[in-house]
Amino acid sequence: MEYTTLLLERNGAVTKLTINRPQALNALNSQVLEDLSAAFRALATESETGVVILTGAGEKSFVAGADITQMKDMTPLQAREFAMLGQKVTSLIENLPQPVIAAVNGFALGGGCELAMACDIRIAAENAKFGQPEVGLGVTAGFGGTQRLPRLVGKGKAKEILFTGDVFGAEEALSIGLVDRVVTSAELQDYALNLARKILAKGPVAVRLSKAAVNKGMDMDLANALQYEAEVFALCFASQEQTEGMTAFVEKRKPNFTGK
Repeated sequence: MEYTTLLLERNGAVTKLTINRPQALNALNSQVLEDLSAAFRALATESETGVVILTGAGEKSFVAGADITQMKDMTPLQAREFAMLGQKVTSLIENLPQPVIAAVNGFALGGGCELAMACDIRIAAENAKFGQPEVGLGVTAGFGGTQRLPRLVGKGKAKEILFTGDVFGAEEALSIGLVDRVVTSAELQDYALNLARKILAKGPVAVRLSKAAVNKGMDMDLANALQYEAEVFALCFASQEQTEGMTAFVEKRKPNFTGK
């Protein structure tokens, strides 16, 4: 399927999605959000895709934010619909069965930061800039920022970021736990691809179940989350993957995982 605002590139079991509006610093308008929604809904059903990389076109911007020119004259009803569309996209990313790696090149502000936060792992180029500057425009974050940010960096730090609208660099983002790794701009895409390949070398069923266990468990109390983990662990033993992985370990060879 072709998309108006996205580039889709396949490299074996890695699918790379590039938001392609460099003239607008890849800002999120309704078309971008609709394309992202369609792309992630399609990827959720693909057995041939094991890991997804999400990035932005050009070197200046991952996503500079939501498109202000589209939002400026919205009615409250239109604004709610726009927020719900953005939240649908971030939820699709967060709940995608496959891991999603954000390769953050340049600006990740507002909706761009929210998009990155929905991904499982965030790799930032050293020139990346993060922030939730919406209060400077007289609005709140609307694509999940008020909810995912405190879950990642803690309530106090999240409030500071949301209340001040400050923009900060990749090293600070790393220090507060907003990103997981900082690399040079030249290394970014290769690093993300190599990380994806490292994940692909492991049991795909176990990787997907690990993602589900973390995501679902974070919304449970500890006792119920541990029970869910035990169920997920037990489910692994219904797969060919567990038999192959443990047999290969005993036989001192590399496992041949087939995704079953």
